[in-house]
Amino acid sequence: MPVFEILMIVCFGFAWPINLYNSVRTRSTQGKNLLFQGMIVLAYFFGMIHKLFFARDLAVWFYLLNTCMVVADLVLYFVNRHREIKRGQARNYTQAIS
Repeated sequence: MPVFEILMIVCFGFAWPINLYNSVRTRSTQGKNLLFQGMIVLAYFFGMIHKLFFARDLAVWFYLLNTCMVVADLVLYFVNRHREIKRGQARNYTQAIS
């Protein structure tokens, strides 16, 4: 069992529940970066593929758990974005860049 890999994934995993809590509490997309979160999901996906095809062990479950939390935060992003648009508080892309 890859103890240090699991510890690394668990350490990363502690950040996602906090991120989810903040998304629920603030109901805001401010400070969120879809590209970053998408890359994290992709990285976890590649980690799971490696574990499933080349090195089967318990670490795959930690990758899966973290992926689920990031995907949940992505869903909350779109829910919160919809709320911001309805409230008229949404910044458009050009405002976010400047």
